Amino acid sequence: MKLDTRKYIALFEEKLNAALDFWMKNSQDEMFGGIRHCLTREGRHFSTDKGVWMQGRAGWAFSYVYNHFEKKAEYLDFARSCIAFAKEHCFDPNGRMYNVVTRDGRPIEKTGEFFSETFYIMANAEFYIATGEGEYLAEARRLYDTVYGIYRDPATDPYKASDNAAATVRVLRPFNRPMILLNVTSLMREADPERREVYDGNSRSLCAEIARFYRPEFHGTLENLGMDWEPVLDTPATRISTPGHDMECAWFLLEEGLRLGDEGVTTVARRMFDDAYEMGIDDVYGGFVYQKDVLHGPVENYECETKVWWVHNEAIIASLALYLHTGDEKYAEKFVYATDYSFERFVDSDGEWYYALHRNGEPISSRMKGFIYKGPFHTIRMYVKCIEMLKLLENC
Repeated sequence: MKLDTRKYIALFEEKLNAALDFWMKNSQDEMFGGIRHCLTREGRHFSTDKGVWMQGRAGWAFSYVYNHFEKKAEYLDFARSCIAFAKEHCFDPNGRMYNVVTRDGRPIEKTGEFFSETFYIMANAEFYIATGEGEYLAEARRLYDTVYGIYRDPATDPYKASDNAAATVRVLRPFNRPMILLNVTSLMREADPERREVYDGNSRSLCAEIARFYRPEFHGTLENLGMDWEPVLDTPATRISTPGHDMECAWFLLEEGLRLGDEGVTTVARRMFDDAYEMGIDDVYGGFVYQKDVLHGPVENYECETKVWWVHNEAIIASLALYLHTGDEKYAEKFVYATDYSFERFVDSDGEWYYALHRNGEPISSRMKGFIYKGPFHTIRMYVKCIEMLKLLENC
């Protein structure tokens, strides 16, 4: 098929501008700084809590829009506010970050994971690319080295929670840790070319580890492996595959494989995407389900058959990226399918997406546009990346 690039560029630009307008008007916290992202469709705040993830994600997203779409000073002002709020309020005394805080920055929740840190690193790195202000690169470097060190040797983690230290029978390796670290490492290489050799070495190790989660015998990627890098198949919780994660990781791998000139990595990316797309697609109602059991058993997570916004964002990015870099027309068809379904079902008039649909495609809540784990990150990233790729295709 011949992809109508002009049609989709116009559509994505229209919806991106609307989404940016929604978040800029409704989510900036003029009193305490940062982003307030628990929003109704009308832009009203239904919670005063702030997700720490979202401070970093919004700081990255608005810096990214500035760097890759439109250089408006107001985007950098918002990004700076999110980063400053996180730096001032979202670290505990031992240097790790909280998960949820009050509007004025008092801690509510903390986990042993490092995702709050990874998004904060991304925000600082992207903001440095935009401004050249060295303090942001220094902060990104400092925390990147800390987090990567924790990943390699958990004993270096200054956060010692009793639950984390408790002995368990089933200790697992999560897929999402090397996945997000690959994304962060790629950005750090761009922001910090002086340490390119460090980031290249880390990237190669992460790509190799991620590839072990992709299991061709199951035509899918597992969310967890045993500590011996083998599947754990005796319980539904350890047989889970999340197609949205896998499609997202596929375009991380594709971009990284192309940067490294590693055909093995790009091959894994393509296979991971192909299997995730087929596993996730709902042949009855359309769109992509949230989770599947790789042995075709029932899934315990009650959200397993819902249609979640970010899964569809990642299907759109990954299919277009594979079309751009392979020229295989099947990926153009997949892009059109994922985009047309999503824009018909998920996208509201304000350009922002409903967070989830019932399996039949009706919104679970038409009132909610943001909550602790949903803000401008996934949708804005999708719009901007796809506009860039579509313009490259138009000029081919």
